[in-house]
This record gives sequence, structure tokens and C-alpha cells, in this order.
Amino acid sequence: MGITARKVLGTPYANGAKLMFLGAGELGKETMIEAQRMGIEIVAVDRYANSPGMQVAHRSYVTNMKSERALLAIVEKERPDAIIPEIEAINTDTLFKLEKEGFFVAPCANAVWTAMHRERLREAIASTGARTSKYEYATDLESFKAACKKIGFPCVSKPIMSSSGKGSYVLKSSKDVEKAFKEAAKARGSSDKIIVEEFIDFDIEITVLSVRYLNDKGKPESKFVKPLGHYQIEGDYHASWHPWTDVTDKKIDKLEKEIYDYADRIMNKLGGCGLFAHEMFVDTKNGKVYANETACRPHDTGLVTIASMPFGYSEFALHAKAVLGIPIAWEGKVIEPRSTAASHVILSHTEGWYPQFKVEGAYAPDTNVLIFGKPEAYEERRLGVVLATANNVEDAKKKAQKCAHTVKVSANDKWAGQEITEKHYK
Repeated sequence: MGITARKVLGTPYANGAKLMFLGAGELGKETMIEAQRMGIEIVAVDRYANSPGMQVAHRSYVTNMKSERALLAIVEKERPDAIIPEIEAINTDTLFKLEKEGFFVAPCANAVWTAMHRERLREAIASTGARTSKYEYATDLESFKAACKKIGFPCVSKPIMSSSGKGSYVLKSSKDVEKAFKEAAKARGSSDKIIVEEFIDFDIEITVLSVRYLNDKGKPESKFVKPLGHYQIEGDYHASWHPWTDVTDKKIDKLEKEIYDYADRIMNKLGGCGLFAHEMFVDTKNGKVYANETACRPHDTGLVTIASMPFGYSEFALHAKAVLGIPIAWEGKVIEPRSTAASHVILSHTEGWYPQFKVEGAYAPDTNVLIFGKPEAYEERRLGVVLATANNVEDAKKKAQKCAHTVKVSANDKWAGQEITEKHYK
């Protein structure tokens, strides 16, 4: 496992545990805050200065995380108790070296190495017996054309290593092939290979959060958060809600059992201790679940758990506890939300440095605004979210969307908002 069950906490700069985050965006920032509540010392590493996590860390470093030399030098200097990779743009091969030297990589080097690469991840998921869409791989335009033809249209293409939908494309016909192939080059990680997937006609896309941790006997144990629903625009998270459905019947119960079963299989295949976020497609009409992707760290759709979950059980708190070796004290396998809640992104429709926000219309009753603190704004960049609670899922979604669309963003003395009327939550 790399870490033992922890029964004593300490003080930063003295005898407390030290966590190093490779990537210090808005998700890492929230995990850092949860860890600091437990007296943990935080070191943030990212490719640019003043990233969201650096604003709350005890120390920070700006470096190229694809450089093995740079990573090894920082880790050797800081000697952290755990290393937490948060983004794709890092040298994942170096993590195995660090693990061999005795450092704990969360959840483990193999999990990170696998989950941050779509081919390795898809093969790992398929090997568990979980249902997936049909898929093929391509390395050049000709093999890409052949893969699309074999899978059939519509289909979805994704670069082998990326995040937040960068480089992904939905192909409706053969006319889209060349455009989709060029789009893959926009990957945040690597586009040396492209995966082409069958287009699944699902009702809802969900995130199921699962956590693998050491219990008070030092043995690995698993728990699951009730699934949350989400939808994307052009492959990027735009809104999420928790729980995924208000409906309670035998069909939903059966689907949830399969969802937890798939999550458990995948999590155990990847191994280690930490939070895992599994994206799945659910076809409620035909009673089928499809495992799509897994991230072995908190997920952007899970920001809603800040509002929905009992205190101390957000995805960020669960990740911090599991990494630190603190048992998850909850009776039963499924952790239930405390409130019905939704999140909706605040996007930039301007570009420049040090954005400002007009938020007077966003603070409705039972809502809150999270500004991430990103120093640079550009078109469609996610700069924050609105969180809202309500008596039912539909009202929570509508409230979060309405409030998010009132926020105006300026980074160049011009204010712009999200006046776009979206097709409401398919």
C-alpha cells in the first residue's frame, strides 16, 4: 500500500505529515484545504505560478513536471509522506522510480500510470469484465479512417492522453474524419495514438466516486458515494447534480448495484489508496451500464459534493483521508448525500490576466460561489462554479444554472457573461 493506518496527527513544519501535489489546480486546492484541516503540511508543484493550490499551500514550486530530473530534485528536497498526482501533464514513468525508493504515490504508481493513458485504462477496465463501448485505436490518418469505418458512425474520438475533453470529437459521418484527426492534436498530454469509440445512446452520464482506504486493522476496504449525474459540452464538464436521480424503484436499485460492482472491480484492478472517480453511461431503458473512464483522484463533476455530502465526506475529504491512512468512518458501503445539490460552471468569455467577477446575482438562497483563483482567463476557461441546494434534483439544477449565468467576468476592462440559453440538462 505504501502507507499505514494513521492514528496520530501532528503540526505543519514540525511533526505533521507532508503531502506533495503534482498539479495545483482547483481540485488539488480543495484537497489541500481538507488536508490542512487535519494539520497536514502542503507542498504544491505546478507548471505556472500562483495556481489555485499554490495560493493555500505552505510552499510551492514552478517547474516542468514532464522532466524527470525536475521531479526527482523537488521530491528529494521535500521528502513528502505522500505524492499526489493531480494532472496528466507529468512524467508518470518517474512515479515508479519514486515508489521503488520508498515514496508513497497516491493511490499508487500503477494506478496513475494506467488511468492517465486511455489505451492502458480501457484495456484495464475491459479486463475486469465491466461492459464498455466498442473501440479501436489509430496512430495516423489512414488507420484513423479505418478505425472510424469499423466502429461506424456516429462515433467518438479521443487522444490517448488528455483531460477535460481537450482533443475529443464526436464524428457524425465520414465528413468529420479529417477534422476530428486534427482536433486530437489539441490534447493536454499525448495524441500519438487515438481511441475511436462506439457512440452509446445513453440516458444519463454519471460519476461514481469510490474510495479505497486502510481500515483500523490496516486492511484495504472500499466504500462508494451514491452516484452523481453530469453533462458535458464538447467533452468538458459543464454541470453536475447529486444524487443522479430522484427516482427510487427496483430498476434503479439494480442499476446501482451494477454501478458499484463495476467501480469496485476497476478500483481493485488499479490498486492503492485514495479516491477514484468513474465515469459511466447509463441506459435506463435497456437496463445497461457502460464503464467509460476512471480518474484516480477527485473529479471536476464532484465539486457538487462540497454542497451535497455530510461535512467531512466531500470527494476531497475522502481523498485526503484515504491518502493519509485515516479510516472512513461510515456505516454501510454506500455514503449517502446529506442534501440534493447541483453545480454549474462559471466560464470565461473574455481573455486576459487576473480576472474580476460581478457576482451580486449569484448569491440566491441556498447557493454559494466558488472562484478558483486562476490568474489567467481565456475563452471557455472554467474559472469557478456555483453550488446550489434544493428540495429536488431539477430545482437544484435550474438554480445553479440561473445563478451561474448572472456572473460577469472581466480580464481586460470588458465585462462578459454567460447569457447563452443552454439546452437544459438532457
